[in-house]
Amino acid sequence: MTTLQDRLPGGAAPSEHETPRRRASRVLRPARTPAGVAVAFTTSAGLTLLAAEVLAGLLGGGLGLLPVDQVLALAARTAWSDPELMLGAVGVAGTGLVLLGLALVPGRSRLVPLETADPRIVMGVTRSGLRRTLRAVAEDVDGVRSVRVRLRRRQIEVTVVSDAERTGEMLRRTGAAVGERLNGLGAMCAGEVVVRLRRKGL
Repeated sequence: MTTLQDRLPGGAAPSEHETPRRRASRVLRPARTPAGVAVAFTTSAGLTLLAAEVLAGLLGGGLGLLPVDQVLALAARTAWSDPELMLGAVGVAGTGLVLLGLALVPGRSRLVPLETADPRIVMGVTRSGLRRTLRAVAEDVDGVRSVRVRLRRRQIEVTVVSDAERTGEMLRRTGAAVGERLNGLGAMCAGEVVVRLRRKGL
């Protein structure tokens, strides 16, 4: 199981109106670093080359890094109503909308937040680590052959494979064991624990 411990940025005290789960989700939210780096690099490189070409042109020569003459000739013979120009404009606008969506829509955190005694400390466990922990707990229950754990948006689904004849008590013990481990970890998971049975060999 992997954990992450982090303090709130800037040492600011948490808001009284902000729940621990919301605060942890905000802090553990993944950053849009790859997209930001790609856009920043592309924009800065393009503007740097353009500025160098313009400056060289003003000084009486060209660097030849950008096909300025070809672009000017293409612009002179292209009308605003040309399909190629309209298609290019739509492509640029679509790319801009995608980048705006990446910036505005929060990403899905790979960590499940954990309760802490100090509200200024945020900790999380990886989803795969939580699944392994819950699977190990469920497999310790008598009568359980194997277990599959899924962390869904509104529930934790535990599928138990067993060949036991009486499964009611076993399923209740499995649900209780999983719930007890979740409470012990302090995992702030949304929804409830659902235990399902699958017969061995089916």
